[in-house]
Amino acid sequence: MRGGGIVVVGDALLDVDVVGTATRLSPDGPVPVLDVSSRTTRAGGAGLVAAMLALDGTAVRLVTALSDDAGADDLRRALGAVPVVAGDLRAGTPTKTRVRAEGGHAIARVDDHCGAAPAPLVTDEMVDAVLSADAVVVADYGRGLTGVQRLREALRQVAERGTPVVWDPHPKGSPPVVGCTVVTPNQGEASALHGSVVGDVASAGAVAGDLRDRWQVGAVAVTLGARGAVLATAGSAGVPAHVPAPSVDSADPCGAGDRLASALAVALHGGSSLDEALATAVRSAAWFLGAGGVAVLDLEALRSGTGAGSEPAPPAPVALPGVDALAVARRVRAEGGTVVATGGCFDLLHAGHARTLAGARALGDCLIVCLNSDESVTRLKGPERPIMSQGDRVDLLLALECVDAVVVFDEDTPHAVLDRVRPDLWVKGGDYSADTLPEASLVAGWGGRTVTVPFHPGRSTTRLASALERVG
Repeated sequence: MRGGGIVVVGDALLDVDVVGTATRLSPDGPVPVLDVSSRTTRAGGAGLVAAMLALDGTAVRLVTALSDDAGADDLRRALGAVPVVAGDLRAGTPTKTRVRAEGGHAIARVDDHCGAAPAPLVTDEMVDAVLSADAVVVADYGRGLTGVQRLREALRQVAERGTPVVWDPHPKGSPPVVGCTVVTPNQGEASALHGSVVGDVASAGAVAGDLRDRWQVGAVAVTLGARGAVLATAGSAGVPAHVPAPSVDSADPCGAGDRLASALAVALHGGSSLDEALATAVRSAAWFLGAGGVAVLDLEALRSGTGAGSEPAPPAPVALPGVDALAVARRVRAEGGTVVATGGCFDLLHAGHARTLAGARALGDCLIVCLNSDESVTRLKGPERPIMSQGDRVDLLLALECVDAVVVFDEDTPHAVLDRVRPDLWVKGGDYSADTLPEASLVAGWGGRTVTVPFHPGRSTTRLASALERVG
């Protein structure tokens, strides 16, 4: 039976962040004394992947193994309304406590129950959940779940029928099942799994190709942090593809691999090709970190069930998951800044668009563009539009220095996505009147304002398209 949405399979961990100030050394020894200011508990490992998808509004279930100790109770609370199908872990809940000074500087990490453990027990319900998936993310953290044969057989069947399977491996974990859509080791994992050093794009491409052949999977994408990712596929004729990453500032890379794997699964589930999906996922991971990473996840929304529904939603092509735009907005608000948003089709980006976007960005501290999806543009503009796909339109918008994030919406109006982003300012070109824009009353409902920026006559997508048609 299909219709199970995206299923995350793997080892769920408990992550604890302890943050405080360290201004003195202990009299008992030369170690810093931390005055704790906050303690945060959240799901880690496969649990973090599921949480990210739930906060995106994606229908998701977590297939994992849990203990019966206090750590498991904390983990279930951290997962909130995320549906969990779990077997017996047969060990204590693996817990990673990160101790940081305010400002992000790491002091120490304390691990509990993270050593060797017996293989978890896999239930019939877990197997059924995997077999019902419309897409699968395997988050292997080396705890043994992905090595259980009956679970591997279910994953192999899912991959064999053509369902997207994204496998995020671990050096101490099990090899991906034959036929996976794509395996996503990071630079260090690829080095350990291959047995050679991955130092640059060229070596990453060679290793990705070797691992793809060894595992007999569709593709291997080696992620390289700020340098993006390198993709080796069966059809690449030995020439891997490099996917660059946007330049962002980030002190803590925690969660980047989980963000990439979840975004990759969403894009593949929505019908994107593998190279398009990877480009989307790389951007998503970069913007996730640039917006603050795991620190900006709305844990209270997860615990209350907001955005964590168990009913599958129909897949829609998503060029950049909305969580990144939401994370940008949350970060700017936390810093006391002004969130600005604008929207439109932006089909054939022209000088009028660029000036409007730059003018909008000048009004605040970030600019989020709400972009009509391809289907939405067709309904609004006719069967010949859009001229450029939403993926290309996203790329062009993000290439502009004034654009901080893009979120794609599939409705005819931006009302639903605006209600999620809740900008302080909603900006449109001056060919509109602020008091007649249909979004004005919605934005006013949360205390926001609608403004216009100068209109530049003579620049329009229709006029530009007609001129291009005349010159062939």
